[in-house]
Amino acid sequence: MRLRVSLAAALLACASRLSAADSVVTYHNGNQRHGAYTVPDLTLSAAVKMHRDTSFNGSVSGHVYAQPLYWNPKGATRGLVVVATESNNVHALDEDSGAAVWKRALGRAVPRSDLPCGNVDPVGVTGTPAIDPAAGVLYLDALVGTRKGPRHQIYALSLADGSVLPNWPLDVEAALRKQGASFSSAPQGERGALLLFANRLYATYGGNYGDCGSYRGTVIQIRTDTPAVEANWQTRANGGGIWAQGGIAGDGADLFVTTGNTFGASQWSDGEAILRLQPGLTHSSRTSDFFAPSNWKDLDNSDADLGGTEALPLDVAVSGSRPARRVIAFGKDGNAYLADRANLGGVGGALATMPAADGEIRTAPAIYQTDAATMVAFTSPGSSHCSGGNITMLKVAASGASPLSFAWCAPLNGAGAPIVTTTDGKANAIVWAVGAEGDNALHGFNVLTGQVVFSGAGTAMSGLRHFETILATRERFYVAADNTVYAFRWK
Repeated sequence: MRLRVSLAAALLACASRLSAADSVVTYHNGNQRHGAYTVPDLTLSAAVKMHRDTSFNGSVSGHVYAQPLYWNPKGATRGLVVVATESNNVHALDEDSGAAVWKRALGRAVPRSDLPCGNVDPVGVTGTPAIDPAAGVLYLDALVGTRKGPRHQIYALSLADGSVLPNWPLDVEAALRKQGASFSSAPQGERGALLLFANRLYATYGGNYGDCGSYRGTVIQIRTDTPAVEANWQTRANGGGIWAQGGIAGDGADLFVTTGNTFGASQWSDGEAILRLQPGLTHSSRTSDFFAPSNWKDLDNSDADLGGTEALPLDVAVSGSRPARRVIAFGKDGNAYLADRANLGGVGGALATMPAADGEIRTAPAIYQTDAATMVAFTSPGSSHCSGGNITMLKVAASGASPLSFAWCAPLNGAGAPIVTTTDGKANAIVWAVGAEGDNALHGFNVLTGQVVFSGAGTAMSGLRHFETILATRERFYVAADNTVYAFRWK
């Protein structure tokens, strides 16, 4: 597809030397995966004006599970909305009109019939890509049909024109086998977002829907200048997939993942856990580096994975002291798990385990974190506090008998992953979510009270997937659906 000269020239000139302060370069707008966005003019009163931007016509090819990203280097006339699909197509759309700036078709997507199990058809790019803003490069994992069968391949694309960079893609299966690791692409799913951390690229793997075949929860560490897989981490037992939307999170010093159910483990072997990893991905047996519930075996047997969501690092204000460093995750068992980030506590060592929902929690949470409050929003199938589908807000305290407590809940018909917007990091805090696979509309709630600030009227969409999360920029919201990207404005 022919590149638009004006935008292409601006991007090409700027990508290698300028920062992208307003760009959204990773899942939920940060390595901590908080889903927090600063949108200066999106006040509580402005939120009621939210409406579909019909001047934006964004067409893409394929189903979409990954969050779109936004690339707007300084000096560019307009930004790009970057969308990767399950048909292994990557689209760069003009942020104002939705017109195609470039499109890159990667290898053939893999039909569901070529896999031992699953519920996505076809399978291509599922996990959210990551952008290196200094280099102007997009990294992503695609499942590609090859003559040797399905293969997970890591691509590096120039954001100037979508071209595949020299020496890419990287065949994950071949690279891991060279390191002596067991890895077969067909039963290994890549649902989690990629992460750039300390000059390395990280990707995570679990199983496909149905837990078929032999797979292990896997993290790979990639040198992007070579490119090469230079380290890997895998669960000691079979299973233990890393499949949460956010994949892997970083707090500036450490990496955190959650794992799901293992198979046939008589002793705890890395499943049903919050785990701390560090660059180099060396296994640690220190109890400070992992947490697993005491009933991990029961969770294994009932497929009630702790790893329903990624592990989110967060800080809780303490008067007169440094903030308390915590990490939180939610499980398919409906529990919220809160651990001390400095000492995860080993088996049974959580600071708090709270029943937060009556059913599975499996969409990424969002965090509102200030000097006055730390609050966590998630979509819930229902609980003792709020019957039926809803969005729930928890409060996190630094200490006390109940460091987790319910703040509020409000009805939500659907299962999208929430985000939080503020005008300056604190004020006009709003939780936004789409009712994916429900009413398919956009909804907004006051972070502090749960009061509806936008009811969703007139915003119903089609083709949304239940992992749907919103991309927020200073001018618009974007929601990627099957073959379409929707845009919304409030002015």
